[in-house]
Amino acid sequence: MANNPSAEKRNKQMIKRRARNRAALSALRTAIKKARAAIDGKAENASDLKKAAISTIDKAVTKGVLKKETGSRYASRLASRSADA
Repeated sequence: MANNPSAEKRNKQMIKRRARNRAALSALRTAIKKARAAIDGKAENASDLKKAAISTIDKAVTKGVLKKETGSRYASRLASRSADA
């Protein structure tokens, strides 16, 4: 429990940031799942969905939701999956 005004403010900021980060992470996971499903199902729009997912990954890295290497690994795995299919 926050006992002084600055701690209360930090708590409010933490709650806002957590909500923003969770929303970004959820959008990222959804984009990756859609791209994987399209690639595995050999859909016509698989390349578009892959491009959108990689863009979402890059945005998450820029915003600090993901670490740089994690984002790179996710993008690489999507690219290799589409190359194999």
